[in-house]
Parts: sequence; structure tokens; C-alpha cells
Amino acid sequence: MSVVHGGEVVERALAAARLDETIVIVTDASEASLRWAGNSMTTNGASVSRTWAVVSIVRDADGTAHVGSVTSTSVGESEIEAVVRAAEEAARTAAPARDAMPLIGAEDGAGRGDPDWAAAVPVTDIEVFTGITGDLATGFDGADRLYGFAHHQLHTVWLGTSTGVRRRWTQPTGSLEINGKRGEHDPASAWTGVGTTDFRDVDVPALLADLSRRLDWFKRRVDLPAGRYETLLPPSAVADLMIYLYWTMEGRGAHEGHNAFARAGGTRIGERLTDIPLTLSSDPRATGLEYQPFVATPSSTEILSVFDNGLPARRVDWIRDGAVENLVYPRATAAEFDATVTVPVPNLLLTGGSQADLSDMIARTERGLLLTCLWYIREVDPATLLLTGLTRDGVYLIEDGEVTAAVNNFRFNDSPLDLLRRVTEAGATESTLPREWKDWFTRAAMPPLRIPDFHMSSVSQAT
Repeated sequence: MSVVHGGEVVERALAAARLDETIVIVTDASEASLRWAGNSMTTNGASVSRTWAVVSIVRDADGTAHVGSVTSTSVGESEIEAVVRAAEEAARTAAPARDAMPLIGAEDGAGRGDPDWAAAVPVTDIEVFTGITGDLATGFDGADRLYGFAHHQLHTVWLGTSTGVRRRWTQPTGSLEINGKRGEHDPASAWTGVGTTDFRDVDVPALLADLSRRLDWFKRRVDLPAGRYETLLPPSAVADLMIYLYWTMEGRGAHEGHNAFARAGGTRIGERLTDIPLTLSSDPRATGLEYQPFVATPSSTEILSVFDNGLPARRVDWIRDGAVENLVYPRATAAEFDATVTVPVPNLLLTGGSQADLSDMIARTERGLLLTCLWYIREVDPATLLLTGLTRDGVYLIEDGEVTAAVNNFRFNDSPLDLLRRVTEAGATESTLPREWKDWFTRAAMPPLRIPDFHMSSVSQAT
């Protein structure tokens, strides 16, 4: 069976539509992966797949809209009309859509067609890892046991609507993680990782050197009790905390009192969180962190609306110079609450700190803890955004400006909002890989942060 080009699927589905308005989204995914364990390559592979959706909209005489959406993984042309009919039937029986708005048109800045609409679809394969396998092999010759995973994806999206929008975007996403073990009984464990688009910028020797240095810090071990410690959070840990904060910044939830950005009579927009001029932003055109610059969603949520498909995404400052600046508002929610329309994209940058790197901040620490990363992060209290989770793969004691020992892991309880209020130093922003949220969110640039009283609520037996 021949595979119909994604752009052609869009055109054929739109041509088959009979209801008032139709949206078609096609995503072709190409993936490659490489895995190693105990200093040996174990598996590698590549795959391709397709997911596509038809969103049908019927409008009553009074303007009430009803939406039906059907998703398929078929790749042949014989299924196209059946999926369109199923979406239309779903629309006819759907409840009124709360987020109903006029569809985006080409005149709204969405464009009538990207120049590569009909171009061939790019694919990835294991050759994308050629530049890193030799350096990994060299690492395998060492005494430390190395485990890890490299993953590369190309997602090509076509979006077409009955109002003339035609958009296409190919999104590269890559990541590399390496975990090192040293010793047999109660082995030392350290982690490092990096996000990338094509692996050409991945410096494996530098990653392995960082890993070895962290394993060296385990030569001395100290047990510490739970408590509040001055703590240096590296960029990866900061990213995981800021991403969770970002995910909760729903405008409707704030107005209705459902999240931590609510306050009596309104929202916390304008509230100052810190005197350090930190800016938390998302930007689809951020260098090295680029992301699809338009909305393409088959279903509505509190942060995305099917009626906004094709809406251009631009830079948004969520926190600007230390104060809350924006929340997430699809067009219908923005109209309801007289707010600015904002489009969230899965990249996040925290800027406004000094030019100090993590080693500079360590050198200025009299006594404190240095973390590697966080995991198993869960929400405890949505009203305050209190989170809990565990440290992982290395917590280190800093004394008189030097790392002197590895210490036990902890469970933490703290809120990223409160951390921003209490932060006393922010270093230089750098690209980083979020450890906890990597499967969903790899594009982040964060500084290290100094927290004077990070709450380690209990000792953990995790490694």
C-alpha cells in the first residue's frame, strides 16, 4: 500500500468535508535510538509512524459551535473519507464548545502555505549517532560502568483548515543521557545529559569528564539529616522545577481560584516574586531551542483550543524582571477575562542572572549542598504549588568553596514559586536537559540557583 504524502492527506480530507468548518492535522514521526549498558551497546533501531486527526465543526444558527475530533494512524488514502465522516458525526452529537471562536484564517497571520508544503518528508536513522559512538566506545574502555540512552526524533506536522490555513513544520528533538557507576558494594552513581537537535554539538568527552569528576566526589561519604540547607541547584534541576511552574500557569485556573496564580479578586499578574531581575520566557525562535511556531492541536484543553489552530506563536515573558507578567490564555479565555492571548510552546528560558557558572558559585559557598538532578516530582498542594520529589545520582557537600564529599539522598518539599522568592543568586543561563520531564520537554535554558534554605524534608534511600 502506498503512503499518501501528509500534505495530500490534508487536501483530500478537506475536499471530502461536508460540515461548516474542518481542520486536519497530520504528523509523521521518524525516530532512532541507541542504548548501552555496562560498557556495551545493547540495542539500536529506527521507526516511522503517522498520526493524523480530523476536527469537524458545526455551527447552529445562533453561533453555537459543536466539535468532533477523530484520530487515526492509517497511512493509505482509502481511510481518509471514513475518518472525515466519523469526525462529522461526532460533531453533530457533541455538546456546545465553551471555547468557540471564529477559526483562524490566512489573514490572521497564519499564512496560506509554507514553501515546503509538498516537499519530501525528512527521516532520521541510527547514522545520526555516528559522531558520538566513537567517543562512547572510548569511554567503555574505562573502569567506570556506563549506562545510557540516545534518542532522536523528527516530527513533521501539516496543518490545514477550511479557512485557508496551510502550515508545515519539521521538529528535531534529540537527547543523550549517561549514567556512571563506580564500585561494587553500594556503588557511586552519577548522571549527565544534554539536549540536542542533531548530535553535532554533543561533546561526549566533556560529558564523561564531568561524570568522572562527580564520581570522584564519592571517595568520601557523609550522612546528613533532614533539614533546610543552603543548596546550589544546577540548571537541570532548575529546569524541572520551572517547567512544572510553567505547566500550572493557566489563566482560567487562576481566575477561578484553582491554581497558585490565583488571588482574591483576580490573578497574581504584576506580583513581584524576586528582586533579582529574572525573566522566565518561552520563545519558538530561541536559538537552539526552536519549536513549531503555530498552534496545531486536535483537541481543546485549558491552554490550547482547536479554534486557535494556525495561530502564530511568539515569545511570551511569563515572569519579567522578577514579576509575574503573563498567564496562558487561548483566544476564548482571553476574551472572557479581558486578557492578552498567549500561546504556550514547550521551550523555556530563565535569564537575568550573573555570568557566574556553577564552579564560581561553589567557590563562594562556605557550607552547603550541590545537587545533580531531581526525579519523581509530584504536586502536594496546588494552591501553593508545593512539590515533593527525590534527589538522584549525586548530592554533594560543599565546604569552604570546595566539594568535599558525597552525602545521602533526600526527599524535598518546596514550591518553585517560593524558591524564586528566596533565591539569593542566579548564575549564567545555559542549555540544559531536564532529567524528570525529558520525555515531554527537552528544550530548556536555565541558570544555576542558590537557595539559602532548600527544604530536605526526609532522608531517602534512593541512589
